[in-house]
Amino acid sequence: MPDKFNMQSPPFNRLDDGQQKQLRSSLDVAYFRENETILSAEQPCLHLHILIKGAVEERSSQNSEVFAHYANDDMFDVRALLEERTRHQYVALEDTLVYLLPKAVFLELYQSNGQFAAYFDTNLAKRQELIEAAQQQQNLAEFILTKVDSSIYHPPMVISPQQPLNQVTRLLKDNAIDSALVKLDDSDPRLAQNPSAHPYAIVTRTNMLHAVMLDQHPLDTPVGDIATFPVFHVDNGDFLFNAMITMTRNRMKRVMVCDGHEAVGMLDMTQILSAFSTHSHVLTLSIARATSIDELAIASNKQRQLVESLLGNGIRTRFIMELISAVNEQIIEKAFELVVPPALHDHCCLVVLGSEGRGEQILKTDQDNALIIKDGLEWHQCQPVMDELTHTLQQLGYPLCPGEVMVNNPKWVKSQSDWKKVISGWVQSAKPAQVMDLAIVADAHAVAGNKQLLDTVSSHLNGLLENKMLVLQEFTRPALQFSIPLTLFGNVKRNKDGLDIKRGGIFPIVHGIRALSLEYGLTEKNTFDRIETLRAKRILEPDTADNLSEALKLFFKLRLAQQLSQQHSHNKIDLKMIDRTERDLLRHSLHVVKKFKQFLGYHYQIRD
Repeated sequence: MPDKFNMQSPPFNRLDDGQQKQLRSSLDVAYFRENETILSAEQPCLHLHILIKGAVEERSSQNSEVFAHYANDDMFDVRALLEERTRHQYVALEDTLVYLLPKAVFLELYQSNGQFAAYFDTNLAKRQELIEAAQQQQNLAEFILTKVDSSIYHPPMVISPQQPLNQVTRLLKDNAIDSALVKLDDSDPRLAQNPSAHPYAIVTRTNMLHAVMLDQHPLDTPVGDIATFPVFHVDNGDFLFNAMITMTRNRMKRVMVCDGHEAVGMLDMTQILSAFSTHSHVLTLSIARATSIDELAIASNKQRQLVESLLGNGIRTRFIMELISAVNEQIIEKAFELVVPPALHDHCCLVVLGSEGRGEQILKTDQDNALIIKDGLEWHQCQPVMDELTHTLQQLGYPLCPGEVMVNNPKWVKSQSDWKKVISGWVQSAKPAQVMDLAIVADAHAVAGNKQLLDTVSSHLNGLLENKMLVLQEFTRPALQFSIPLTLFGNVKRNKDGLDIKRGGIFPIVHGIRALSLEYGLTEKNTFDRIETLRAKRILEPDTADNLSEALKLFFKLRLAQQLSQQHSHNKIDLKMIDRTERDLLRHSLHVVKKFKQFLGYHYQIRD
């Protein structure tokens, strides 16, 4: 097997023929089982490890912090070979194969080949700097729990829509601000078209500069004509992090603060950072600033610690889910930007699927993604770039998908037209495998590149399934195939391996609600949002909608709590770890699922 060792990639391509031969003849191969410790902290390291297959996690000695993930062709622990002892522990996340290069051989090559040594010296110095910065970071919970109030935001400047541009420019300059709110008249047609929107537009210095210099508006143009509507906002008393999520997702510098429909303030990113000035880094800003995969990995590996902190402080699971979804989106988008050539960003769209697409993922699980390429683009290097993107996401802690629903699989990389053709074929076939592919694509959410490319594909899918009861009958069937873990007398069924909460509770709700959403042409992707819209359209009774939402929240909460306490990522719930009150809630929630499945069977006339 050492004959297959890749000598063409850095730093091994810096060795001469004799050194490469020496290295190849010294290699051995080792196998580690899932969860086996490969290197323990504060112990000597006897080999350079080079991954052949599998995944390895670098952790602190107390398992309290994750520093890095390693995938095929990655190396560790060079620092321990130079310093005599490992600082952290390395654990196999799955069955793993590695090449072992003896320490003596590595040091001989390191000392005799300056270019080979320089590769490791540069990487080590940068990595050490990043880890030290990460270790200095204080708990993020203080920031997460901070609420928006008048001590953080500043009062808004509110102007009339009739005021001319030159006068507004002078007002902004004299008050040393760069934006103002425009209070719209009740007769403004924009309000009639958006009756639920707040009656404000916003104008910035940049808006006015573009209006005059690029769009050739006269200086006496009423400011209301060029103001942006509607205005993104947060409510007074809302969590400060919600404001950051809104700004980050919509790429803006400020939001309006409202009390009811009245604007009471303006909040910009500078004020958010001032409120968080006691901390060395803000997670999302660390992601935005990352210029390398190593920098991005340090930010990415903070997520589990953040989730534990939030859960420990009593933050609702739904809020954690929304927050982590936004963070995941930023990480994946940044990875895309670092790997995919910038010239192609506007010609393709990376979408996440499954729970990530629905915004319901808390802890990192398997990669589920796809690529949409703009029609007409001939991208001959697409496959190697997508291979690199998949590998990069694996390094950032997103494991490979066992079902290969990833962009390194050509099945999930297609042009817009080809995606439409494939989806049409899936709908016409409606076989079990195609049904699950449809379910996966139905939850697609664009995270990077030209996000508009997803719109036509999603519209095509929705058009094929809306009110198509025969197809939806087959589509819905998987929601009914798993039995509810209840006994004949209605109690929670015990199992020595644990209760599979995904099969028994989460999946029937998620998939059943997905089917109803497709039937009625809804565009929402998140299951809670879908339930709320189905309720608003009177497709679900209010009590049914409330019960389904509460049941799903409980399932997510129980699963998350045990995943964190037991350090695993599977879906099994140990009933012995749940107190009596939670067991009663679980039993009630499973009965809600049972009743919902009966409704689905009746609604789609599914008889097994």
